[in-house]
Amino acid sequence: MDVKSRHHLRSDEISELEADLADHLGVDLDGDSYERVEFTDVDREVVLVDGDPLVASFDGDLFLTVRGANEYPPQNHVVTVDSGAISFVSDGANVMRPGITEATDDIEPGDLVVIVEETHSKALAIGRAEADGDDMVGDSGKVVESLHHVGDDLYDFHV
Repeated sequence: MDVKSRHHLRSDEISELEADLADHLGVDLDGDSYERVEFTDVDREVVLVDGDPLVASFDGDLFLTVRGANEYPPQNHVVTVDSGAISFVSDGANVMRPGITEATDDIEPGDLVVIVEETHSKALAIGRAEADGDDMVGDSGKVVESLHHVGDDLYDFHV
């Protein structure tokens, strides 16, 4: 990921970002500095909060990264997977119903979600829901498309 540009967010942009994440995820970002990073080789932006890549764009929508979700654990838009799914999800696999133990009921198809493991609630991936939260637990079918996971280029990005 080659950096094309990097600039500080204006105070109104910071307020809007903080309000959106508070409304959607129930998290309160409290950084001192916010910088937007654009790349030459990837169609994605990253927002550095105090120098850490905690927010990124996914298909144009700003959302927490895996690092961001571990630093600011969300209350909403969370899908929890069992221990058998951890290695698959951490490697970028889509999330299947049999691996899900629970999902928050605020999730609708098309929403961005944080995928966490059930034992320690650590974030493993960010994905796009393909089903309602109350319809995610079951016997078969893909319900979350993986967009970002532990160990991918975004996760390993450092300035």
